[in-house]
Amino acid sequence: MGVTVKIREIEQKDNEAVASLIRKVLVGMGVPKVGTAYEDTALDHMFENYDVPKATYFVVEEDGRLIGSAGVAQLENFEGNVCELQKMYFLEEARERGLGSQMMKICLDNARQYGFEKCYLETMPYMKEAQKLYKKSGFEYIDAPMGNTGHYSCQVWMLKQL
Repeated sequence: MGVTVKIREIEQKDNEAVASLIRKVLVGMGVPKVGTAYEDTALDHMFENYDVPKATYFVVEEDGRLIGSAGVAQLENFEGNVCELQKMYFLEEARERGLGSQMMKICLDNARQYGFEKCYLETMPYMKEAQKLYKKSGFEYIDAPMGNTGHYSCQVWMLKQL
């Protein structure tokens, strides 16, 4: 019997598992808990947070367990038709399996369907594998942050034309 991997939209029952997954990945990567997604109050209410127009959050489920997640939503505190790729995290066991590329395609397809013109993201300088995926997906480095996400510890900013 093979392993079943499914990418689907978040459901309310996923809230606790998603928050736990994201915090586990962040701690595992040594990300500062201040000025990053770690301290976002939204982490504990991801379903509700993305239950708004032009926003969607996805989870990767393997045999009933969440192993990754990511979403897109309007870039906060920014005037313009730009979305942000948000909270894309995968447990170590989910990496190097092509799931990141699949998730990226789903998120960017949704962003286009919502009518966004550009997609922005923020990451940490040492998250080299993630940056490889972003570059492969058409993101380019930019010199300064856009909007105001509150993630002042994230010092790498990237943008993609949709």
